[in-house]
Amino acid sequence: MIEFNKKLIFKKFFTDNTYFFLSALITLSLIVWVIQAVNFLDFVTEDGHGLNIYFKYSLLNFPKILSRLYLLIFFISIFYTINKFEQNNELKIFWINGVNKLKFVKNLIVYSLVALVFLYILTSYIVPWSQNKSRVYLQESNIDFFPSLISEKKFIDTVDKLTIYIEKKVGTENYENIFIKDTDKKKTKFIYANSGRLVNKPEERIFKLFNGKIINVNSGKVTSFDFETTNFDLSKYLTKSTTDFKIQEKKTTSILSCYINYFLLDKKYFYDVINCNDPAIKEMQKEIFIRLIKPLFLPVISLSLCFLLLYPKENLNYKFSRVWVFFLGFFLIIFSEFISSATVRNFLYFKLSLGIPFIIFLIQYIFLSNKITQHNKTL
Repeated sequence: MIEFNKKLIFKKFFTDNTYFFLSALITLSLIVWVIQAVNFLDFVTEDGHGLNIYFKYSLLNFPKILSRLYLLIFFISIFYTINKFEQNNELKIFWINGVNKLKFVKNLIVYSLVALVFLYILTSYIVPWSQNKSRVYLQESNIDFFPSLISEKKFIDTVDKLTIYIEKKVGTENYENIFIKDTDKKKTKFIYANSGRLVNKPEERIFKLFNGKIINVNSGKVTSFDFETTNFDLSKYLTKSTTDFKIQEKKTTSILSCYINYFLLDKKYFYDVINCNDPAIKEMQKEIFIRLIKPLFLPVISLSLCFLLLYPKENLNYKFSRVWVFFLGFFLIIFSEFISSATVRNFLYFKLSLGIPFIIFLIQYIFLSNKITQHNKTL
């Protein structure tokens, strides 16, 4: 019967905390996502991507926001739940039913390890996949909202390797006195047309130009000819939005394979000019830390909050203990961010970062268990 009661009270504690954690995480992430989505409107207004690309790209950034807020919200949820149970005298139910504080600490550690598994899935698989997918959308996109980019008497160079100047806009699709510069390596094409009409359909994106001249400059040779009607294809052009894949968007297995084989084992045949090279080592160290080491601060922070158990509300240091324990946990979160930045400096910092979460956890656990043991002896 007693064991049954223990399971019930632990279930209530962790259920309450999980509900608060998920509610706070999703709510705050949605707020940040909406703010970020507003900033992404530049894809439409300046870079010429369509609303379809804009929504997909914005939505695929939501997992990254979740991962960045996960540690902070988990810390706040545990802090809130312990304080709520203390205020409502619900923690005393644990002690009355024979649950000692060290047993409570161990159960909270197990709970944090379960949360750690979900964080690993998020940082190591879901976030890289979503970031990679969003970059693919940018790479494959074309200028869906080309008309919104064109303004009268203004050089438009938003599109890579293409400059357009329009002297006058007539209606929504017709233009007068059009100048186009198309650059492709050593070859440059200049086009002037008296008038033109923009055809901007999913199956066809062209500038239909009338009465003009085309000048080709190729390796110093210049050729030119007049035309009455010509079509200038726009579908092949992309904006200047960054479309190259970043390390943050690569699979965890790919990053580890490159780092272990190329940098640690010195297998030079793993070299790749884009995916695996010397300049990428620092960013790889930082990404490995963010995905695999930084999440380990989650049980570390959970353990730091167990110091709250040493000071019940009847204790004279109750309020002060809440303040210093909160700042201890908050400091650990900031410290994890600091180490993340330090890993890009050199290999020594990276090696030290691998053991820091384990060292802090061990020190905290030894100190906390001794305090709890001493407290039990005085009772």
